[in-house]
Amino acid sequence: MSLLRANFPRAIARRAVLRTAIQARAASDTSEFKYVPGGPIYKGTVNDPTSFPPSSRSAGSHHWAFERLLSASLVPITAAAFVVSPSAYPILDGILGASLIVHSHIGFDCILVDYLHPRKFPVLGKIATWTLRTATVGVLVGIYQFNTNDIGLTELIAKTWVA
Repeated sequence: MSLLRANFPRAIARRAVLRTAIQARAASDTSEFKYVPGGPIYKGTVNDPTSFPPSSRSAGSHHWAFERLLSASLVPITAAAFVVSPSAYPILDGILGASLIVHSHIGFDCILVDYLHPRKFPVLGKIATWTLRTATVGVLVGIYQFNTNDIGLTELIAKTWVA
């Protein structure tokens, strides 16, 4: 009696696994891709060349070069804006403000591209990208207004540094 009780659950489990395997094989026979006993059949060989997408001027090295040029130019622009009087050269103050905003936009955009990729986050990625673009335009307008109607960016930083 105890021998029957020990083997009975195993027999039920074995029968359920066998039934599942038969159902899976029947389902695969009706699918578009048939099971091949040697494995899948790939077209071509491992030595066939891979097709690459066409090159684009807005991506790759041109984009990277612009980012590095902008980052490197921030150092002399910042130094020049603080050496000369900000009220005498408001264009330099505007260039500093715009370049800081564009530099920040590119950095945040890279974060969004890396971590909120459209294939994985189709809705959230677009919302975050358009939020960044809207915020960038808003900050550019704000910096323009601050530089033209108020003391300007470098004067504000200089007053904050002294205080």
